[in-house]
Amino acid sequence: MNAPATDPPPAVPAWAVGLAGLLSLAVAMGIGRFAFTPMLPLMVQAGQLDVAAGGWLAAANYAGYLAGGLTASRTGLAPARLALVSLLATVLLTAAMAWPGPPAWWGALRFLAGVASAWAFVGTSVWCLAALARSGPTPWTSALYAGVGTGIALAGLFCLAGGAWRWPAGPMWIALGGLGLLLSLPALRVLARRPAATPVAAPTGAAVAAPGGGGTLVACYAVLGFGYILPATFLPVMARAVVADAHLFGLAWPVFGVTAALSALAAARLLRRHSRMHVWAVSHALMGIGVLLPSLWLAGWTIVLSALLVGGTFMVVTLAGVQEMRARASGDATSLVARMTAAFALGQIAGPVLSSLLLRLWPVQGLSLALQCGAVALLASSAWLWRAATSSSSFLPESSHVR
Repeated sequence: MNAPATDPPPAVPAWAVGLAGLLSLAVAMGIGRFAFTPMLPLMVQAGQLDVAAGGWLAAANYAGYLAGGLTASRTGLAPARLALVSLLATVLLTAAMAWPGPPAWWGALRFLAGVASAWAFVGTSVWCLAALARSGPTPWTSALYAGVGTGIALAGLFCLAGGAWRWPAGPMWIALGGLGLLLSLPALRVLARRPAATPVAAPTGAAVAAPGGGGTLVACYAVLGFGYILPATFLPVMARAVVADAHLFGLAWPVFGVTAALSALAAARLLRRHSRMHVWAVSHALMGIGVLLPSLWLAGWTIVLSALLVGGTFMVVTLAGVQEMRARASGDATSLVARMTAAFALGQIAGPVLSSLLLRLWPVQGLSLALQCGAVALLASSAWLWRAATSSSSFLPESSHVR
């Protein structure tokens, strides 16, 4: 983009900027994107759609996230303005799910919600990290990504309560939109206090990565999407085969969100002591183990351990990857972060496609084979990341990259 936003004035403290970013991600990702997961069983139970239709709506959201990643740097909006527009769009699109219509109506809403989520992630990451850099080293550069898990946990608990009290799905969507608006208010206040975006003379156009495997890092981020989406999609299905208590399924999504939020907070310390690339590599290895376990031993303990390993690492990789690419960027980092977001979306789409093909060819072992493919990809990318981190002096701890 040619006109990135300037940083907020010093009157806005780092904690306010960080909290605004955290809540922005909670709304855009935890509610706007992921609330459909705990809402789907309630909509199926109400007869509004079936599981197959729910799968198509999820696919529409994945496609929208890909489209958002591809277009975020081409909107002509400054990162802060992009985050603002996408937050308001997320609130409206979430509430609009309350109105029934043909499948194409809900599909369009989920597609647009995916676009808004990607725009919000890119815009928030760029403007918030740039603003926090003015305050020097601060744990908020990592803690803001706890917003994704926080939003997932809040949406999951809300849907768990709504299901227990038998609330209709329509009013619940409206209430989720209201919750998103409430959580957006601090972010809107901080964004309103920012000065208007001013154009910069150079560099113009999209940012470029510094030498040292920027394209391969984008590919590794695509592997994250491919690897994480497989257990995120199929763990509940596998859990039904080994867990008898149906009430435990309602807790799965909030627990996943809490784990993701806590891991993002813990990563703040890790990234002050270790390089981002080393943290990224270890996280991919742990996630790979988590993806592999249920394909080898289908039992309650492997399901739980898989959920912890995947839920506890996917946000760590997110924040380490975004910070690494921003540190490498020459000029405005929006284009690079958008490339990563699009790559993640491509990997996320490839996972279900591969699993569907393998299940059609081998109905019994197809899912296990898909999980093993995801694990191999994660472990291979982990080895590359570790080798790249140890062979280059540019991969320093977070505190060494104050921009």
